[in-house]
Amino acid sequence: MDKIENYRSLIKKILTEYNEIFSQAAPPHLELLLAFDEERDQYLWFQLGWTTKERLKGISVHVRIKNNKIHIEEDWTEEGIANDLLREGVPKEDIVLAFIDPKTRQYTEFATA
Repeated sequence: MDKIENYRSLIKKILTEYNEIFSQAAPPHLELLLAFDEERDQYLWFQLGWTTKERLKGISVHVRIKNNKIHIEEDWTEEGIANDLLREGVPKEDIVLAFIDPKTRQYTEFATA
């Protein structure tokens, strides 16, 4: 399996595991959803729902593959998807914490872009 196919597979596996774990505890008015777009290499884990007064919606994790690296655009998980990717063997130099501004990324242990 080539590198990009492996990254696609790992991202989908991790997000599917998150969705399965948290769906069991989600309140009935909240739906947890996954969206995988392999053509554009965009991967989302998000939630939708309603309270009696308002619409609930939010992205928990948004990951994309860009320039042969995994860019984490949004991550509201407690441990961080970057740590799950590292455990799966993805090198730090192939992970970009894109939710951190470009000037500050140089101070992380991950790729800058």
